[in-house]
Amino acid sequence: MGLLRVPLYRLYERRLERALSTVEKPRHVGVILDGNRRWAKLSGLSSPKEGHRAGAEKIFELLGWCNEVGVQVVTLWLLSTDNLSRPPEELEPLLEIIENTVRRLRDEGWRINPMGALDLLPDSTARVMKEAGTATANNPGLIVNVAVGYGGRREIADAVRSLLLAEAAKGTTLEELAERLEMDDIAKHLYTRGQPDPDLLIRTSGEQRLSGFLLWQSAHSEFYFCEVFWPAFRKIDFLRALRSYSARQRRFGS
Repeated sequence: MGLLRVPLYRLYERRLERALSTVEKPRHVGVILDGNRRWAKLSGLSSPKEGHRAGAEKIFELLGWCNEVGVQVVTLWLLSTDNLSRPPEELEPLLEIIENTVRRLRDEGWRINPMGALDLLPDSTARVMKEAGTATANNPGLIVNVAVGYGGRREIADAVRSLLLAEAAKGTTLEELAERLEMDDIAKHLYTRGQPDPDLLIRTSGEQRLSGFLLWQSAHSEFYFCEVFWPAFRKIDFLRALRSYSARQRRFGS
C-alpha cells in the first residue's frame, strides 16, 4: 500500500494545483511551526533537537511552495518569548539551529525581516538576525519575516514605545498625541510595518489557538489549523490550506 501512496499524493497535488490556479491567493501567510518535539518523540528520535532540525529543513520547502503560488510575504514563528524559559540543554541547540537557518536564508537570497525582542536573545543569535536583515534588505522577491523571541503583546508594547519616542523627539506632547492618535499611527511602528496584514495564518500540530501570534495584524486573517506536526507538513497540506482560504467569504466586518 505504501508504494501506491506517493504517486496518489502527487496526483492529488496536481488536482489541487489545477483547482487553485484561478482563485485568489493570500499575499501574506503566517505560520506557527508547531510540533517539532512531538514529531521527534513519535518518530523514536533521541532528542528534541532532531525535531527542530527537521522542522528547519521544512521551512525551505514551504518557501518554495509559497513562491510557486505568488505569496509575497511569509511570517515564520520560530521561537516565542515564552520559549526562552526552556532548559538550556534544549534552548541552546534550538538557537544554534535557528542561527544556521537564518544564515541559509541569507545565503539563498531571501529578503529577511527580523522580528521579535532581539534584546532578549543571546548576542550571537541577535547578531545573526540583524546582519541577515541588513544584508538582504534590498533583495527582490518574497519577504521572510523571521520571528524569534517574538510575542504579540510585546510587539504592541514595542510599537507604542517606538511611537511615543518618535513623537517626543518631534516635540509632541502626550495631550497632543492622545487627541489625534489613530490605529495607523501604531501600525507604522509594528515589526511588519509597510507590509500587508496576513491573509492566512496556519498552525500545525492540531493546536487551535494563536498563542499571541500577530495579535494586531490578524484582526481580519483567516485561520487554518492542521493536525500534522510541522516536520511532516506536506505540499498537500499547504494546498489544502489555500483551498480552504479560497472558499471563504472575506467580509472584513461588513
